[in-house]
Amino acid sequence: MSQDQYSPQDPTTQHAEPDAQNEEQIAHPGLESDMDLEPDHGESSYRGSGRLEGKRALVTGGDSGIGRAVALAFAREGADVVVSYLPSEEDDAQVTARLVRDAGRTAVTAPGDLRDEAFCRELVERTVSELGGIDVLVSNAAYQMSIGGIEDLTTEQLLRTYYTNVFATFWLCKAAVGHMQPGSSIIVTTSIQAYQPSPTLLDYASTKGALVTFTKGLAQQLAPKGIRVNTVAPGPIWTPLIPATMPAEEVGSFGEATPTGRAGQPAELAPAYVFLASQESSYITGERIGVTGGMPMP
Repeated sequence: MSQDQYSPQDPTTQHAEPDAQNEEQIAHPGLESDMDLEPDHGESSYRGSGRLEGKRALVTGGDSGIGRAVALAFAREGADVVVSYLPSEEDDAQVTARLVRDAGRTAVTAPGDLRDEAFCRELVERTVSELGGIDVLVSNAAYQMSIGGIEDLTTEQLLRTYYTNVFATFWLCKAAVGHMQPGSSIIVTTSIQAYQPSPTLLDYASTKGALVTFTKGLAQQLAPKGIRVNTVAPGPIWTPLIPATMPAEEVGSFGEATPTGRAGQPAELAPAYVFLASQESSYITGERIGVTGGMPMP
């Protein structure tokens, strides 16, 4: 039997070390097919056990990286999934949709730009219409671009980062909560950058800090309605966003500063989202799960 997420493994050697990562750069927003070393989403390893049977989920940024791994895991746990992504990421999104359908679940592809409030509303309405409701919202899509210093940060980039990362999360949650029943779950992807900001990711890191605060507040607001709100805070994870937004020399060493000595893979994030979406986390809200390879967060 091949190894799955339950099989004991050495976390330091479980996946490729940084020397396997070429100092490459790809066009933004980044397609999986353009990467020399493609990420592991759990295609051959994630084993479901019915933990999300009958759930209806919306996953933004579901075309690749963490979003694809989450969509795959949700489907193998029994959930139907709406996959949100930019139109330029259509090829990757179709791969995600195929993985969901191969698990025997419904996949709905929904291209569009989350910077548009109307699209965020339509995305939720489409989820409710095509899946019959919404039980899980995963606000995962994000924009980042490395900068030299604050003097290099254009207003255009600042607005794009905040609209994609922060405003869209507000709009999606606002649209979704009216359709959610007690037992539903909202999961927001934050980042270790919210706690240990890199100077070259100043705008991105600040959006993730804003989302941490937003999640804590919304969790208190929605708890009486039986809706839980939590975050997953990844450390350095190997996704198309890395070679698409970082200097080549940083790509080649990405993740080596972690105590485990390597970047994480999207497949290693998915179980945290499954846990927070499932009944197993029924008494957890307003909390954070860090998946950082040992990098400490205060």
